[in-house]
Amino acid sequence: MTVLAGGVLLGVVDLLLQRSLPYPWANLANSSAVWAVGAFGIGWWLRADWRRSAVAGIVLLVVAVEAYYLAAVVLMNDSVQNLSSPTTMAWLFFGVLAGAVFGAAGGLSHDGQTRLRAIPMAAPGAVLLAEAAMLANRSAEPGSGSRYRADSLQTAVIEAVLGVTLILLVARTKRVRLQAIAAATVLALLGFVAYTIAGFGS
Repeated sequence: MTVLAGGVLLGVVDLLLQRSLPYPWANLANSSAVWAVGAFGIGWWLRADWRRSAVAGIVLLVVAVEAYYLAAVVLMNDSVQNLSSPTTMAWLFFGVLAGAVFGAAGGLSHDGQTRLRAIPMAAPGAVLLAEAAMLANRSAEPGSGSRYRADSLQTAVIEAVLGVTLILLVARTKRVRLQAIAAATVLALLGFVAYTIAGFGS
């Protein structure tokens, strides 16, 4: 029940903040990386095994996607057909993928038995760093307006700071923090490539 409520809250609040916050904060409100961090957060909060955490992450993001578009129907008079449009289906696909990966990472971050615990701990920071790199790269593309470049760069800086902060908060010891930062660097590079392949970089 908590996961369902969290999904509804994430979707509705995302829409409201995206429309009410000034830039660059509006970009952050509608960030796919922030949604991924939400999936990690629910897996971390449950303190369950990685399988249950993955399912929770999937449910959270799938519900959030539909809640977002349903809120747009109610509050903005958008077409109800948006609930099943190709764009929505694409976001649901990404929600399942990100929910599974980051939900599982949230669960694994509590697993003291694995020697690779720094990797799941690095996941929320890494996705923010990857999106920050993507935004910085996008802002440098020819034809980008000055206001767009400034907003993208400011959002990139905010996400980079949040990414490092999350790693320091999730990893509790100096040794694990250093391992998590090293892992996040590699994961962020892979995430940047994934963002580019998925078409978010253009």
